[in-house]
Amino acid sequence: MPYRYARSVGMSACLAALLLQGGCSSTPATRGKVPERDMQAQEWGQSDVNRMATLSMRANLQSLYVLMDKLYRRNPQEWRKGGFDNREAAMKAVREAIENQQPWPELLDQRDIAGMSMALAPEFAGDRVAAFTWATADMLITAYGGRTTFYLIHGLDAQAVYNASRNLEIANWMLTHRKLGNGQTMLLSNELNASERNLSFEREFGKMIARNDLMADVVSEKYRRAVIGYVQGLAGGSLLQFLPVQAVAH
Repeated sequence: MPYRYARSVGMSACLAALLLQGGCSSTPATRGKVPERDMQAQEWGQSDVNRMATLSMRANLQSLYVLMDKLYRRNPQEWRKGGFDNREAAMKAVREAIENQQPWPELLDQRDIAGMSMALAPEFAGDRVAAFTWATADMLITAYGGRTTFYLIHGLDAQAVYNASRNLEIANWMLTHRKLGNGQTMLLSNELNASERNLSFEREFGKMIARNDLMADVVSEKYRRAVIGYVQGLAGGSLLQFLPVQAVAH
């Protein structure tokens, strides 16, 4: 009995250890958390849609900066064309031009989709990464009404935001497939072959496209819901009223 009891206790202990180990191994790894932001005074002048548009634009520009960094790393010859000492200096110059909505000299006053077309033209001889990043940012800002922060007095054109997503899809395709006159790849970006799988560019474009498509839906829904809410207010004004429950004195 003592032997069997001890053996049973030992097996139970082993089983408990295995279960505990399995439970620990199945615990999901920490992948970060939703960022917490302090309340800012400007938010008092923003509706929910305004705030969403502001955050969407901020995230889109950040995605572009990530893409710019990735493109420069795979195509270091580009930042050298602009006369910069290093990749970081080139990125800083492009970012400042975007944030201050200043023109990019190599694009010769071409903006929006015209600038994107010029930056991805085979004959373009300047810093293609800088020109493409700046022009794409300008296209997005134009689609959002020419601003990056939104307040109650501002509105958005849902179709323009939707079109921006389609422009991003076209730009992604061009980066992957367009070649120079000598047959060389214009810019190294996505890589998918037997020895390498690099689709990080595709994922970053996908994030921007998804944000804009959702923003277009929200803006379209906003005006539709405003009409429905107005009609519901008219109907509910007479129907949704409390009735008296006390006897009326005579």
